[in-house]
Amino acid sequence: MSLNKQKMVREIGRRTRLSNRDVQQVIETLVEVWTDELVNGGRIEIEHFAVIDTKIRERHLNDSLYTERFRVTLIRASKALRERLNQKG
Repeated sequence: MSLNKQKMVREIGRRTRLSNRDVQQVIETLVEVWTDELVNGGRIEIEHFAVIDTKIRERHLNDSLYTERFRVTLIRASKALRERLNQKG
């Protein structure tokens, strides 16, 4: 089972009694804010859930002076989330 955007909108709407349109707008805005933060080298910390961070790695190709940089997104689950997942398993 996976949670896609459409399912998330319906479930949040059901739990909060907000309209699906309002929920969708909030989710889209949240994704924009997170993307902007990560692109600008920031970090996202959601207490009791996860930390989303970006790191820049350099890769040298064939000992030349050419260097490529790649952004790698790292996600760390919080202790509370890890414990809850371990209880289920």
